[in-house]
Amino acid sequence: MTATTPRTSGGTDRSRPPSPRDVPPRTTDGSARARRQVPHWAVLVIAAAAQFMVILDVSIVNVALPSMRTDLGLSTAGLQWVVNAYALAFAGLLLLGGRAGDLFGRKRVFLVGVGLFSLASLVGGFAQDEAWLVAARAAQGVGGAVLAPATLSLLTTTYTEPAERARALGVWGAVGGAGGAMGGLVGGVLTDLLSWRWVLFVNVPLGVLLAVGAAWALVGSAPLVTRLRDLDVPGSLAVTLGLTSVVYGVVGAETRPWTSAAVLVPLLVGLVLLVLFVLVERRAPRPLVPLAIFRRRALSAANGVALTVGMGMFSFWFFMSLVLQRVHGFDALQAGLAFLPASALLVAGSQVSSRLSQRLGPRPLLVTGPLVSASGLLWLSTASATGTYVGELLLPTMVAGLGIGLTMVPIAAAATAGVPGEQAGLASGLVNTSRQVGGAIGLAVLSTVAASRTAGLLGGDADGADAAGSAGLAALSAGYDRGLLVGAGIVAAGALVALLVPAQPRAARRT
Repeated sequence: MTATTPRTSGGTDRSRPPSPRDVPPRTTDGSARARRQVPHWAVLVIAAAAQFMVILDVSIVNVALPSMRTDLGLSTAGLQWVVNAYALAFAGLLLLGGRAGDLFGRKRVFLVGVGLFSLASLVGGFAQDEAWLVAARAAQGVGGAVLAPATLSLLTTTYTEPAERARALGVWGAVGGAGGAMGGLVGGVLTDLLSWRWVLFVNVPLGVLLAVGAAWALVGSAPLVTRLRDLDVPGSLAVTLGLTSVVYGVVGAETRPWTSAAVLVPLLVGLVLLVLFVLVERRAPRPLVPLAIFRRRALSAANGVALTVGMGMFSFWFFMSLVLQRVHGFDALQAGLAFLPASALLVAGSQVSSRLSQRLGPRPLLVTGPLVSASGLLWLSTASATGTYVGELLLPTMVAGLGIGLTMVPIAAAATAGVPGEQAGLASGLVNTSRQVGGAIGLAVLSTVAASRTAGLLGGDADGADAAGSAGLAALSAGYDRGLLVGAGIVAAGALVALLVPAQPRAARRT
């Protein structure tokens, strides 16, 4: 089977003479035909590997933070910004990054994203102070925001046959989920055996391989625009600054009261900018986000599921890492190994969901997956500080991992089903944005819930739990249990949102 050139409704740019990249799919041109003889699996390998690298980097840095602090003398605020700088840039620019692939060509944008991500990783690995490291992490987030939506849009435009697309999305979802789950393990191994710098350096050889593979396997498509001034600059600025401001405010709530000016002001500014963005898009001649895309009920509902599930499941990995290390005394490597069973079930769930979605459509899985995940979180919320990993944590984490795997593929399938090729990147950026913004909001809210519960049991500040002996461990465990319980409710709400996804007609199902 051979890879085909993604089609766009915009065609070639009439303001310039045609180039070999503009030759239509059935051309007899030898070089273009040779490029198209690349098998589909090569595109899948490249897209899945890029997704793994981007998602891995969300969590791989966490276990290296203590070593970074010791080596560079990071402040407490600086330590938080090593994580938050990446999250802010990634979430704020995902929508623009997704649309850029549609407008400027997916191969071109993919290569830019890989190059920026790899270069920022290299620079960050050589960081000598706090500002250097934080700036490099922000640049990584920009590269990730360009790269992540491109991986999904490449698959949806390459695999046009429903059964093949479902299988490809199954692999993509499994690899991406494994990247998030394995971050702690990979980070622990690299930090213990080499140094914290290698949690950044590891991206460089992978990025080089991806760039070489993409240059060979991906087929260039004619851009819809050829000049930056053709881009919807007002809309791009409004949505990017709006999302960044909202995420900044939410992230600030992890260390400040929700009623503080440092939280409320950026939240209000972000909401105003997002309203402004909608007004701009209604009048823009070439909008960044054509608002008509939200008339697709499957896309809108899938984004709602991504938002709610992201709120709960990002917190699952975060809380479980703390439960294992702070309550049960695991080191970084042991905690990473403890996540492997959940990661295995996540991968298995992704493969199962890719097959079932061909027969049932995405809606049944988008209802079932969140309910399975919610049951795992609910089960985890009953754990105690004196319990064991095997006795109280192993099985519920596996159930939660299975639910995540069952959910990831149908979310992507529903969000991109029936979307024209020229809007595939936009649809990918939307669903990734919903997941990331949901994760940031959920983590801030549920961290506050957990800290409040712990502080209430100790009669003071939750930060003193580590010095309070067995009572402190019990209070920490109770706080995390409360956060997981609320997270279970939020994830279960995602199953209700999934009921809005249109049912797949029987005639369209694979028999």
